[in-house]
Amino acid sequence: MSFAPHRFLGFAFASADLLVEIAPDERISFAIGAANTLTGSSERALMGQSWRDFVDLADQPLIEALFAGLEDGARQGPVLARLTRRADGPARAFSISVCRLPQNEGVVSCALTRARPIAGAPSDGLLDRDAFETITKSLIESARTGGEDLELAFLEMDGLSRATRTMSPESARTFQTRLHGALRAQSHGGAAAADLGDDRFALLRNAGESAEALSNRVSRLIALGAELGEVRVAARSLAVDGDLAPNKVARAIRYAMDDFQRDGVAATQLSTLTDAVEESVRHTLEKASALGSAVANRQFSLVYQPVVSLESGELHHHEVLVRFGDSASPFPMIRMAEELDLIESLDLAILERACGELARDPKLRLAVNVSGRSIVSETYVAAVERILSAQPALRPRLMYEVTESAAIEDLALADRHIQVLRQGGGEVCLDDFGSGAASLAYLQNLRLDLVKIDGRYIRELQQGGRETLFIRQLVNMCRELKVKTLAEMVETQTAAQAVRSAGVDYAQGWLYGAASPTPQPPISHASAARRKGVVSSWG
Repeated sequence: MSFAPHRFLGFAFASADLLVEIAPDERISFAIGAANTLTGSSERALMGQSWRDFVDLADQPLIEALFAGLEDGARQGPVLARLTRRADGPARAFSISVCRLPQNEGVVSCALTRARPIAGAPSDGLLDRDAFETITKSLIESARTGGEDLELAFLEMDGLSRATRTMSPESARTFQTRLHGALRAQSHGGAAAADLGDDRFALLRNAGESAEALSNRVSRLIALGAELGEVRVAARSLAVDGDLAPNKVARAIRYAMDDFQRDGVAATQLSTLTDAVEESVRHTLEKASALGSAVANRQFSLVYQPVVSLESGELHHHEVLVRFGDSASPFPMIRMAEELDLIESLDLAILERACGELARDPKLRLAVNVSGRSIVSETYVAAVERILSAQPALRPRLMYEVTESAAIEDLALADRHIQVLRQGGGEVCLDDFGSGAASLAYLQNLRLDLVKIDGRYIRELQQGGRETLFIRQLVNMCRELKVKTLAEMVETQTAAQAVRSAGVDYAQGWLYGAASPTPQPPISHASAARRKGVVSSWG
């Protein structure tokens, strides 16, 4: 049976809005379809022009890699890219699939379709881990609805950082752009590629190709025109199981990423996301048991950092910080405690220990951290009241710092509990203001005594500019609300003068003293000046 040419075009247009052919010199040699609707130019006007004239500059490396990765007779895509933005119109995107036929003298056949950009996709470069986890979960759920088979792929490029350090700055930037384009071209929709650091990368991609074929193609793409020396690309894939419950997908992705970042490609033994879920459950139970035992048996230590009044230079109170073992940063354990519903027990254990210190030293004033999960817990507030009812004299010397490490979903309930804690003279502080998207909502809905400004603003405050304006406005707003302000990470006299000039009430940081196993008086300004230039990790 013979087919007329129009029948082939009919099949093509059933899945595409515009068909074009790209010659080896990057010029369009053939175009047919809804050219004007998609590109703003007629079919005739497209002929002879470079494809780069119609593709957004940020997505050109993606399309370059898509073309360069083609083998004769093979098909690549679809990936999403953006068209060059019209001066009077919104951003537009298209989906493109490409093929190079062996007998077509290097010409690339392209099928383009109008599309919406993928929510959360990077405007340029690669995703970070958090964004990758979010977009991957969404794409997996969409693919399941459409019957697509996907897989997670991890790539390790041993020697990559070493090679790029030998390049000139311009060459390194050019290479990074090509690398990002190459990885995006291998990912699902061109939007699901992430840089995990330490020369390790993650992709969500269509299933059906071996990890070896992926690593070979990426090796070829990134080596084009670059002197990379000994860079070895290794890959491993994990199948996305169609029967994996949606509520387990996020846990599986997170565990698979942890496994890869910890052990690399060679040591990664997982083969499916179901394997990742099973391993995640096993590790979670082990960690829950160990952390639960540490909390129950008080296998943690406390350190104390002074907070001073910027007006008088006198000690105002000490913040109580928890430490586990030899770890300097408690954040991983605190995050685990929140995820495993152990944070309330930990917060109460720390408060009990702090109350013991207050009872021993009648001049001491301490601030303990309270998770966003604990502050909305009836049992937490009841336990605090039970502890303090036996020692009422401690109430005005105990402060509470409500952290944003876990979101507060019920602000009205949180505020009711905060007012209970404030009874008897206890003060409540909102910790790390500005670190989370909900900070302003918290300040609007919670009746507080103190706001601690996130340290990143303090570090940048010395440079002037927008940070100075932000802090001044925040201080003025808090003053109208009768709320005091506290600056953390004040490490130099310059920073101290900057926050003092901005009207901040209190300060905390290396300038006044590091966290220590016992409460110590703050360093005087004269001593602090001698310490200027000391560099140490933040605790």
